[in-house]
Amino acid sequence: MIFATVGTQLPFDRLLSALDMWASFHTEVPVVAQTGASTRRFRHLTCQPHLDQPGFAARMAEARVIVAHAGMGTILQAAEAGKPLILMPRRADLGEHRNDHQLATAAEMALLSNVTVVEDATGLAIALSRALQKRDTSRPVVSKTAQPQLIGAVQDFIWAKAARPVVAAQHVVGGIRA
Repeated sequence: MIFATVGTQLPFDRLLSALDMWASFHTEVPVVAQTGASTRRFRHLTCQPHLDQPGFAARMAEARVIVAHAGMGTILQAAEAGKPLILMPRRADLGEHRNDHQLATAAEMALLSNVTVVEDATGLAIALSRALQKRDTSRPVVSKTAQPQLIGAVQDFIWAKAARPVVAAQHVVGGIRA
């Protein structure tokens, strides 16, 4: 099963439409999507606008691959669950967000071995095919009790007051680039 999540604050129909198109050609693969504020209907996805925390965690645990916007909560949960993650960041120039912070987040997360970043429907289709061809070797890559230094580095990244350009690693915490 593929689990997709786009957050709950803003619609992200570009990602959901691309996934729905892929699912129309791969009907043997169930796709569950947490669709948030979208008002569109997707014929080949099992859509749930909102999930509570236990429901979200259950879908993530059940999934073979996670497809998502570049939201840090989803990225951290996928890493904790050891799931392959395909990110399609929201873009301000397409009216999907107020700024391009998700592009910066995705560029940094692309350095992780379990993360693939895509820009469009074609990239998503290729990434999904590759991810599903791999043997499922899910294992957590982040423990449920992360080191305080890692938590601090992630918080600093998320809550930075000034927008910063994507650059090589800012600093290293416990061997992990933050």
